[in-house]
Amino acid sequence: MTPVELTIRQKIIEALKGGMLTTKDISKAVGIKEKDVIDHLPHVAKSLSKARADMSGRFVIEPARCLDCGFVFRKRERLKNPGKCPICNSEGITEARYGIISG
Repeated sequence: MTPVELTIRQKIIEALKGGMLTTKDISKAVGIKEKDVIDHLPHVAKSLSKARADMSGRFVIEPARCLDCGFVFRKRERLKNPGKCPICNSEGITEARYGIISG
């Protein structure tokens, strides 16, 4: 009997349970392209928000931040990392990190 294979989104959820990860980290853990991770994350977030209480937890985002002026991209709706800071135009931006917290 063969074990049941997890879907890509289930693999992403399992990876996110281990801690806060960037899209690059998730890409390496799951074995898909970073662009594909970005496409899957909104669906992962939506499925966790509608999940039953006995399922995983809550999808959380640690927003990207400018390394020069400290601007935090809190209200950013797109999950793709920003290219430059709207305040100082610096391209030194930390990557957003994603995770699942139980509760």
